[in-house]
Amino acid sequence: MSTVNSYAAYQAKEALKPYQFERREPGPHDVMIDIHYCGVCHSDLHQVRDEWGGATFPMVPGHEIVGKVSQVGSRVKKFKVGDSVGVGCMVDSCQECASCGEGLEQYCEKGFVGTYNSKERDGKTPTQGGYSTKIVVKEDFVLKISPRLPLDKAAPLLCAGITTYSPLRHWKVGPGSKVAVMGLGGLGHMAVKLAAAMGAEVTVISSSNKKKEDAHRLGATHYVLGSEDETFKKYNRYFDLIINTVSASLDLNRFLGLVKRDGAMVLLGIPERPEPIHPFPLVMGRRSLAGSLIGGIKETQEMLDFCAEKGVASDIELIPVQKINEAYERMLKGDVRYRFVIDIASLK
Repeated sequence: MSTVNSYAAYQAKEALKPYQFERREPGPHDVMIDIHYCGVCHSDLHQVRDEWGGATFPMVPGHEIVGKVSQVGSRVKKFKVGDSVGVGCMVDSCQECASCGEGLEQYCEKGFVGTYNSKERDGKTPTQGGYSTKIVVKEDFVLKISPRLPLDKAAPLLCAGITTYSPLRHWKVGPGSKVAVMGLGGLGHMAVKLAAAMGAEVTVISSSNKKKEDAHRLGATHYVLGSEDETFKKYNRYFDLIINTVSASLDLNRFLGLVKRDGAMVLLGIPERPEPIHPFPLVMGRRSLAGSLIGGIKETQEMLDFCAEKGVASDIELIPVQKINEAYERMLKGDVRYRFVIDIASLK
C-alpha cells in the first residue's frame, strides 16, 4: 500500500481539508499515476455537499485527472513509466453487458465504478479521486495524453470535454451544422470550442451579455439572449442541435421551438427540480429531447486525439489545493472562466 496525501470532505457541507489514505499497489493489469493536475468539476461540489444523496465520507473528489505513469503491472501492455496519461469519471465497469461490449462503459447496465464516491467491483472498497498525489487504475480505463496538449489545460477534457464531445459526435455535427450552446460555463465553453472545431456554425444562448466577447473568441458565430423575444423570432426552427448545459430551471418548451424538424435538444445540466415538458413542441417538429452522459473509453480517447489535432484545450485558472474551498464558493457565483484546475504539486 502507498500512503497518499489529499484534500477530502470529512462530512457533507464541511470545508475540505488535508487527508491521508492508502492506495493499493498495482496489480498485474494496473497503472500507478503520479497526479500532476486535477480539474474541479461542478459535480464535485454537488457530491461533497451530498446534494445528490448517497455520499460516503471521507470523500476525495476529482475526476479530471492527468499525470505521469510511475509504475505498471506485470501484464500492462498499453503504457510505460513516464507516459502522460489521464483518468476521467470512471475507473471500471462490468465489461460484460451489451453497453460495455459496444464501448459505452458509461452506460454499463450494472453501473460503472466512479472515480470517487463509489465502490470498487468488490462492492466494499471506496474509490477516492484526483485531489490527491497518486492513483491506481486498471489500464483499460487509462487514457493517453498527446504531448501536443498542455497537461494542465487537458485535465478538464476528461469530463467537460467528453461530456460535450459525445453528443456532438452522436448527433453527427460537422460542416454546415447549426449548433446552439445554452450556457457558457465549464461545459458550455468546451461545447463551443469543439463544435466550432468540427466545422459547425455555433450560437451561444446566454442570460446576459457578460460573456459575449468570450463566446466569439472561443469560436461562436452568434451570441443571443434567451430572455429576448427577438431570439425566438429570428431563430425559430433554426438549429440542428441544441446543447443545453444549464442546470437552472428553464421553460424548455419555449427553447424547443428553436430546433429544426428532426433536430434535437440534448440535456447535460441537471436542474434541482423536474421541469414539465409538453408534447406539442416535440410532435409538431418531430423533435427529440434527449440526455447524454460523458463517453466511453474509446470515444474519450478519440476526443483527446481530436483536441490534440485541432489545438483545443480548456480555458483554466490554476490554483493550489489550499484554495479549493474558495474555488467552490466562486463556482457558486459563476466566478470562473472557465475551469479551475488544481496544481497537485501544492499537495506535496
